[in-house]
Amino acid sequence: MDQAEIMDVAYDAVWTLLKVTTPLMLIALGVGLIIALFQALTQIQEMTLTFVPKILVIFIALLVLLPWMITELTEFMGRMVDHFIGLPN
Repeated sequence: MDQAEIMDVAYDAVWTLLKVTTPLMLIALGVGLIIALFQALTQIQEMTLTFVPKILVIFIALLVLLPWMITELTEFMGRMVDHFIGLPN
């Protein structure tokens, strides 16, 4: 395995990681912005107000997105297995 193949594997791994995690991060960002706006408008500075809704929304999003995430990770693992099986001894 030469440097170019290692870079291809690393690129594929990072790209797959970004594809799988970006939707959850964007959802968390959106919920955080909404909560921050609500806190700024009402001047309520309760710590649990920031964490509980965000945790609930992320959990629901994870349940909805989990089949897609598993498919993406399974396809990545298939590509890695195919790549490593095709390597010369």
